Amino acid sequence: MGFKLGSGKTPLMDRGQIKTPLYFDKESGDSDLSVPGTPITRKNLRGGIMGEANKDGSIYLNKKVESGSFEERQVLMHEMVHQKDMRIGKLEYGDDYIKWNGETFPRQTIKNKDMIMYEGQWVEAGHDDFPWEQMPWGH
Repeated sequence: MGFKLGSGKTPLMDRGQIKTPLYFDKESGDSDLSVPGTPITRKNLRGGIMGEANKDGSIYLNKKVESGSFEERQVLMHEMVHQKDMRIGKLEYGDDYIKWNGETFPRQTIKNKDMIMYEGQWVEAGHDDFPWEQMPWGH
């Protein structure tokens, strides 16, 4: 059986500028937020978590974050950095570890909190002191 390319539209380019808009289907998550390859879904997240970058390439955004707000942009930029780091192999995680630049940090649930062993002590996940939480633009 032969392979046939679909008849989908690709963006029209002129001297490096996109001349036709990009469209995203319903599978890409929130159509107002999603970017190619990164579905964004609003959902209730536990505690004070505003966003989560997932290993499948998607991002969860807390429903409490106001649509179109500065906070929304900040959370999405932060989670996109995590997505980039995972895609290039700088960051990896599982239920019982975080791996950053080849160094593995144990992870476990302690008193119903996601905790990571960092510099000899258990620290709650998401803390600004973790090297993988450092953003190029600061906190």
